[in-house]
Amino acid sequence: MTRIIFATALALTLSACGGQFSNPFEGLGAQNEPSAGKPLDGADAARPKEPSVVEVGGTGQSAASLDKTTEAEKKAATAAPAGGAVLGTTVASLGDPTEQGFWLRTPLVSAEAQGSVKTQGGAVVQVKLIPIDGPPSAGSRISLAAMRALNIGLTELATLTVSRS
Repeated sequence: MTRIIFATALALTLSACGGQFSNPFEGLGAQNEPSAGKPLDGADAARPKEPSVVEVGGTGQSAASLDKTTEAEKKAATAAPAGGAVLGTTVASLGDPTEQGFWLRTPLVSAEAQGSVKTQGGAVVQVKLIPIDGPPSAGSRISLAAMRALNIGLTELATLTVSRS
């Protein structure tokens, strides 16, 4: 009985989230079922599918259509950085997806500077470090182009090591 009440309360709560969770129970029963006679890989079953659309001003646009960076810009940004002083780590989420370029808005800097960010997996991209208000432990916002170059999912909260060039 408690499960039914909890499930009903959860469904009602999530249905009030502006359509972001239109069916909160979609796929729950299928996670443990074999597909085409083969059992699901545990990592694939546990990882949610990445959205292919980013909401901008009430209209959904693909991440690829919003990212206007050229191949030359991507290659330059992902080239090995010259090194620099590590400023600390931050948890970053997607910033304004319509703002082009490779940047990180972070409280770890007090003035704009060139730098780089490194994922826990070792991927590195060079970015412009842009200051925002807040304590150094506050989160940061990263550009769509930088997230894609680092192979970070658009809905992920990524732990990044931030360095100044």
